[in-house]
Amino acid sequence: MNTPNPAQIAALFDVDLIGLITSFICLLTAFVLGTLIGLERQWRQRTAGLRTNVLVAVGAAAFADLGLRVAGVDGGVRVISYVVSGIGFLGAGVIMKEGTHVRGLNTAATLWASAAVGSFAGARKPAEAVLVAIFVLAGNTLLRPLVDAVNRRPMDPGETEALYRVHVVCPSGGVSQARDLLFEELETHHYPIRDIETLADSEAHVELAAILVPSTANPADLDAITAHIARHEGIISATWTVSATN
Repeated sequence: MNTPNPAQIAALFDVDLIGLITSFICLLTAFVLGTLIGLERQWRQRTAGLRTNVLVAVGAAAFADLGLRVAGVDGGVRVISYVVSGIGFLGAGVIMKEGTHVRGLNTAATLWASAAVGSFAGARKPAEAVLVAIFVLAGNTLLRPLVDAVNRRPMDPGETEALYRVHVVCPSGGVSQARDLLFEELETHHYPIRDIETLADSEAHVELAAILVPSTANPADLDAITAHIARHEGIISATWTVSATN
């Protein structure tokens, strides 16, 4: 009885050894580069860390490789386009909104970039995959000091469209009066209100915040408005804050 050789086994299961080796190299490239990107994310304790970025890169490489092997260049292009759109759903899952702040945008962008690295690797472009990975790592590391420096810079309300809030703390039984007072004072000074939200609510006190329509405002006007509101009976305190719009 003759023992089948590797070539006969490969033919029996329709295995293309050359293609299999090529796929291995593509997936290995995506795995290594995804590991480098994910390691930086894991080190900083981000939501999507090492394993997530590796799986995204390897998955993108696998789909791109499959499209190329099954349907040629046209198939690979179609599969990559689906990867680009599909990874958006995964990225949306790590974006969280907490009040006026949005977290996870950089993590979602990193996942998208990991998919790009994997797509290049799966498309038989390892040099380009390495290049994209280098830029992704540079964006997440080298630009961090610059971002921190900009964030520490005092914000000049005149330089950016800002979101102003007028805060009022009142007894729990005086909420309606405080709302009416906010509308009256701000409308008198021609500052339209977009909304009034409740920031804190306890048995004793309630904190309201009137959100102004995004625009520039005169700090002296807001100082005068809050000082006038604070003098009203039933108002415990009145202040204003400003933050950059999203």
